Amino acid sequence: MKGLLRRFLVRRDGATAIEFALLSLPFFLIVIASIETFIAFSAEQLLANATETMARKIRTGEITFNLGKINTDKTPVQFRKLFCDEIALLMPCSANELKTPDKLYLDVRTFAKFTDIPKTIPHSGTDLNINDFKFAPGGSKSINIVRAYYRWDIVTDLVRPFLSNIKSADGSRQNYLMVANVVIQNEAY
Repeated sequence: MKGLLRRFLVRRDGATAIEFALLSLPFFLIVIASIETFIAFSAEQLLANATETMARKIRTGEITFNLGKINTDKTPVQFRKLFCDEIALLMPCSANELKTPDKLYLDVRTFAKFTDIPKTIPHSGTDLNINDFKFAPGGSKSINIVRAYYRWDIVTDLVRPFLSNIKSADGSRQNYLMVANVVIQNEAY
């Protein structure tokens, strides 16, 4: 029995397999978390670029609202569709998303002065407060804000507590809230 125990302690044949089994799980978790974080931050940059593009179209009069211009007047659903087309690479919008926002929230408003523009993210404790969101950009020379919020679903359970910064009121959804804001003063069109 003593010789069998000595032979067991001396043999190293399976050491590599055991070390790989012990280290592979944490290694792959780190790799998956890194990839998910990279994709989320890339999507956030895509959202920021789309917000700037749509704000530029409002600023130049390419998109208007209730001004009686047939070619440029857009409804909130048409604007949402144009915005979704800009972010479709990483954040596709479903047909339901165009009608009833679930992930992408847009707020486009006009203000009399720059000091009237909100400076904080509208949230009620833990969830996003979308009650005041609307699509009502002003006309020529008006001051506008274009705000876009996107609830990014985090896939990896172990990363979710570290990346999520917003949860639904009932706590069932934890997401990474992406935020993009652009303040503009329309040109004289």
